[in-house]
Amino acid sequence: MTVDVVGPADGRARPRGDDREEGAADLVRRLHDRTARVVVVGQGYVGLPVSMRAVEVGFPVVGLEAAPERAAALRDGRSYVADVPDEQLRAALDAGYRPVSDPADAGPFDVAVVTVPTPLRDGAPDLSHVEEAAASLARRLRAGALVVLESTTYPGTTEELVRPVLERSGLRTDEFFLGYSPERIDPGNPRWGFVNTPKVVSGVDEASRRCVEAFYGALVDKVVPVRSTAEAELVKLLENTFRHVNIALVNELAMFADALGIDVWSAIDAASSKPFGYMRFTPGPGVGGHCLPIDPSYLSWRVRRRLGRTFRFVELANDVNEHMPDYVVERSMALLNRHRKPLNGSRVLVLGLSYKAATSDWRESPSIAVVERLVAMGADVRACEPYIPDAGARALPVPVVSCSRRELAAADLVVLLVDHPDFALDDVARHARLLLDTKGVVRPRPFAGETL
Repeated sequence: MTVDVVGPADGRARPRGDDREEGAADLVRRLHDRTARVVVVGQGYVGLPVSMRAVEVGFPVVGLEAAPERAAALRDGRSYVADVPDEQLRAALDAGYRPVSDPADAGPFDVAVVTVPTPLRDGAPDLSHVEEAAASLARRLRAGALVVLESTTYPGTTEELVRPVLERSGLRTDEFFLGYSPERIDPGNPRWGFVNTPKVVSGVDEASRRCVEAFYGALVDKVVPVRSTAEAELVKLLENTFRHVNIALVNELAMFADALGIDVWSAIDAASSKPFGYMRFTPGPGVGGHCLPIDPSYLSWRVRRRLGRTFRFVELANDVNEHMPDYVVERSMALLNRHRKPLNGSRVLVLGLSYKAATSDWRESPSIAVVERLVAMGADVRACEPYIPDAGARALPVPVVSCSRRELAAADLVVLLVDHPDFALDDVARHARLLLDTKGVVRPRPFAGETL
């Protein structure tokens, strides 16, 4: 494990004295010898991989999952997170991993990691899950324990929200350790996983930061400490705002290029040959998942609330990306019209409903928005989605069918929305009567239709 020190400890933190230093040293020792008891609050696509890795390196781990049915599935060795196969989960159970749904069953802890959802409600951050998790931990917080928030949030949350809730335990701030480490998991990424992705870590003071470093240093290949929890909170928002803005740029460019009669995909390919000063982004039907549609808005909300100013880049990117499903439907309608077919009554086969390739996560998926608009306009819509399990598929707004040659040929229009590796693109190109390829992946095969 290597450590990149970005800056010194937060100079605003008051001195803690010898007792605090001894407490930090004691916790670090127990982290090194793997006797520290770990509780991970939330066992979703962030928390479950953390739990699995902590078990693998030798920590006793309790996974606290609020949904009883999900906790039961974990106890039965059935994973609902694509990046955690059943075999890995069963091995963790054999090694002592204990999933529970009742906080009272979690027992005492030395390290608690909070990985609960942080959705937007009416354009404002909803931190109720974070507050509930912190309140639950406060009831069992002991002197010398460490609490780390991983949930994505606006800068200032750890200090302004989590710390006061934990202090309801009766412990003073200098009697426990507190930090923030943004999750950086990219679901479905075969190259970069939890272990080999550098982990940004921080603490409310130097002693806390050392404890956070020691914990994650045991789990990942490299940690990157920063000076304050607010700085670490900003890191995650910066990363996703960067992607959000650049995706909006190429999405708007794709619309203009089509109107100008220019192949934007060819232009992107050529621009990508430049070895410096350029990073490849490609158009698509919008953005989805828990991060890109939400994280930049957290930052925009914070800037507006604290500074009374508008984060114009984020607002513009939101506007462009949120309207991409409408543009996909407009292009679908225009493509059918050119072949003397109305959208109303046409059979449309949609390829992909999750928010990105090779994942089953369809939270905030632009594909769902496209489907709902197509259905509202009278289209007979079916979908091919190999990653969403049958239980989840029953909640989808249209029937799910196999991506067979028969289904492809029967559709008046095929709309490829997600570039799942399971799709046989040669079959799509050969058998689709009309195709709108929003991801540009069917090229360079000849096909009847067009790219976004």
